[in-house]
Amino acid sequence: MIPYEWTTLLENVGFPGAVTLYLLVRYEKKMDRLSSQIHAWRNEKKKKEKKK
Repeated sequence: MIPYEWTTLLENVGFPGAVTLYLLVRYEKKMDRLSSQIHAWRNEKKKKEKKK
């Protein structure tokens, strides 16, 4: 976001709303990363079970 968009966001929803939105976006990225790691772990575990 460019600075103008941040100021417009602050004017429309206020500081608590802007902080909440920022944190939700960061949380979403981390959850996507965690989800992909879990899927990779499950696939690795399935491959090991097939070898047995």
